[in-house]
Amino acid sequence: MSDTNRAAPGGTGGPLRLRDFRLLLAGAATGQFGAQVTLVALPLVAVLELDAPAFQVGLLTAAETAAFLLVGLPAGALTDRLRKRPLMIRADLVRAAAMASIPAAALADVLTMVQLYAVALVTGVATVFFDVAHQSYLPQILPRDQLVAGNGALETVRSTAHVTGPGIGGGLVQLVGAQFAVVVDAVGYLLSALFLQRVGRTEEAPGPAAAGTSLRKEIGEGVRFVFGHPLLRVIALTTGLANLCTAVLMATQTVHLVRTVGLGAGGLGLVLSASAVGGLLGALCAGRLAARLGQARVILLSLLVTGPFALAWPLSGHGLTGAVLFATGSAVVSFGAVVYNVAQVSFRQSMCPPRLLGRMNATLRFLMWGTLPLGALIGGALAQTYGSRAALAWCAAGIIAVPLPLLLSPLRRMRDLPGPQEGGGPDGAGATDGTPGTDGTDRTAQATARADDGESPAPASTR
Repeated sequence: MSDTNRAAPGGTGGPLRLRDFRLLLAGAATGQFGAQVTLVALPLVAVLELDAPAFQVGLLTAAETAAFLLVGLPAGALTDRLRKRPLMIRADLVRAAAMASIPAAALADVLTMVQLYAVALVTGVATVFFDVAHQSYLPQILPRDQLVAGNGALETVRSTAHVTGPGIGGGLVQLVGAQFAVVVDAVGYLLSALFLQRVGRTEEAPGPAAAGTSLRKEIGEGVRFVFGHPLLRVIALTTGLANLCTAVLMATQTVHLVRTVGLGAGGLGLVLSASAVGGLLGALCAGRLAARLGQARVILLSLLVTGPFALAWPLSGHGLTGAVLFATGSAVVSFGAVVYNVAQVSFRQSMCPPRLLGRMNATLRFLMWGTLPLGALIGGALAQTYGSRAALAWCAAGIIAVPLPLLLSPLRRMRDLPGPQEGGGPDGAGATDGTPGTDGTDRTAQATARADDGESPAPASTR
């Protein structure tokens, strides 16, 4: 391995000095940009081209996220059995083919809502495997003391795509039509696969499954690890509630902005791009905020302070003022969400043994993202029955309530989160070498007890 692919001692120089991380980042950039174009284009295919009612738009959003419930848990166990990079490449190719089928069907004049549902479902399944593998692959590229910086860089790329993608997507919809704008997404996934193919780090094959170990037992091990860790439990509950509300927003925002605020495709894209500026700022600030305030405090405060700004969504009315109000509320909420994500994902990656990373991430994704299809259906039903403004009012109330599990947990008395040596679990997962502990001590409970006594536990990543 060349020096450019090896972390400097002590993590000096930052993750961007590593060629393999730069390639991983480039792949994330192209894939995320295409996905953000589709964020605008796909629901507009339903709303403008197929004249779908609000509930069908919500059902389309539910189809995109249903995979987290359908294959979320087995995806983790299967990912732990496979090399991560080839799995991500195959997932990118499947997503590219699925998205390319939309303009092909439009050219043949056979595009229907049924096909949109099928594309959303297939793309969602591929995304589950890609995301689980991606979060499990990053710790193989970066040392633990650079995970916060690495996740911050990835969130910066994602947030930048959120800023630029919707605006460009709205312009493309006006220029070539919604059904043809999704070509950008297919190209983005192809480029992502190409960048991942060029990663030079040799990935060790996962060890063979123990004799007599079934997929069900491996899934159970990941579930026990998550539910046996008090901090992971509360993070799962908090994020699950947040995603439930986010799905209500995603299912109703296009209908609201087009039919209530009165925006066209270009205006819709600009509002979503402006909304994403907050996420970009959050990605840039997340590391500094965690260092200054403490990782545990950042997780709590990021949601507690920004949540009330969600009230701007139902208050947004017709015209420019309504568009600005909606974008402002979204920008502030996005800032808090991204800061929260950087802190909690870095903690999960640093405290989990490598052999369980896929199952840990998949179990959390199942719990946290499994609420998305339910939220999408709720949002579509509320918008269909009571109007989009009422649906957004329920969404805002939920966003404000999201931090409650954190306020009722030991995390509210912590400054920092326990590091690898303290991140206990049912299998002694806090051991830094990934081997089960032998003393039966709940290290997280010890760390929490010290926090309750005013002593902060070790940070999740060494600085």
